[in-house]
Formats: sequence, C-alpha cells, structure tokens
Amino acid sequence: MFDSVTINALSSAMDGLALRQRAIAQNIANVNTPNYHAQVVSFESALAQSVANGDGNAVATMTTSEAPTQQNGNNVSLDSETLNNIETVLRYQFATQAVGADFSATESAMKTS
Repeated sequence: MFDSVTINALSSAMDGLALRQRAIAQNIANVNTPNYHAQVVSFESALAQSVANGDGNAVATMTTSEAPTQQNGNNVSLDSETLNNIETVLRYQFATQAVGADFSATESAMKTS
C-alpha cells in the first residue's frame, strides 16, 4: 500500500540524509586528527534518476573527500561541515513532514471509504 514512487523516494532521501548526518558527525569529531580525510555522502543524482525511471529507490554512497589538505594532512573544514549539517537537518525535517502528510492523506482517505 505504501510502495509508491513518492514514499520510496522520501525513504531513500531520508536514508541518504541520515548517512550524511553520520558522516558529518564523524568529520567534525576528527577535525583535528592528522591525515584524516573527510567523508562525503551523495545520493541526489541516483535518486533523481530513480524517480525519473518510476522507482524512487536509491542507495547513498560515501566517498573520501579530495579537497586540499591542511599542513597536518587533514582536509575537514569545520565551516563547511557546519553548513552541510544545517542543510542536512533542514532537508531531513522537510522529508519527514512530507512523509507525515502522505500518511495523513492516506489515513483520511481510509476513514472516508
């Protein structure tokens, strides 16, 4: 019943955003660790392609950032991670609200049947 492109896409987005949140936390925790390279999570392109194909299921991938390093070999930018964190939280909140609205609409439809 809840296997629609919209629900699949929202679920995939929430999974990708949750993985991104964990990567950001790990990056921030290692901001002063010598030779640590930031982790980057991407899923938006795969999700857009999946939605275009009528599926909505996509898997997030985590890669190592190739951004320039500091003198200690670390490439974590606390400013960038903080901004990415704020954006990720806002996107996750939006996705959860969209899922809630979809379930509310389904619940209303079931009550009137």
